[in-house]
Order: sequence, then structure tokens, then C-alpha cells
Amino acid sequence: MNVRFEYLYRDYGNFKNRGEIIFANPNNLTTDDITKMAGDVLIQEASFVAYKANVPDLHFKEYGYDEELDHGWHEFHLFALTEETPNDLLGRNIEEFIKSLRLASKI
Repeated sequence: MNVRFEYLYRDYGNFKNRGEIIFANPNNLTTDDITKMAGDVLIQEASFVAYKANVPDLHFKEYGYDEELDHGWHEFHLFALTEETPNDLLGRNIEEFIKSLRLASKI
């Protein structure tokens, strides 16, 4: 089974934009294992900077950047097993993606 990574951007006005990416899971890790691995590298077990993790940024582009409402942090929501085809633009598997999250969570 592949893994769906769901994440979101929440601005300071609490408006949310959601996204998801499907990663290959060649070692058949469980969602519990993956969530633990991600929680170990994310800030407060949830936060990361999208561009540093090489995932699409979910800012509200139609409204432009508002310094009072916008910031760079995105939030991990969940991992789920899926039969959907992997669609990561870099072709990473889930373990390679977790390594990207480690870099994307450094302040």
C-alpha cells in the first residue's frame, strides 16, 4: 500500500487550505510507524516549511501575501494507507520524504 500525506496551511486568521501527496511505501510501513517517524522530526510533532520539504505551498495565492495573516509554516494532518498511485513530483518514497521533513522542520 502507498501512503497519502495530508497537510494544511492555516493563516493567522485561521483560514485553512489543504493538500495531499501520495508516496510509495516499498517497506510496507504502518501509518503508526510513519506518524512516529514524522513526529520525531517535526516541530511540536506537526509543523514544517513546505518549500523546504519540496511539497506544494498552500498559501492563499489569490489574495496575495498579507504580512498580518501569513507565515511560512504548514501543518502535518495525517498519513493514510491508499491504493492511489504515487504522485510526488520528485518520485520520493515515504522514508525519503520523512528525511525531507527533517530538513523542513529546522528553525
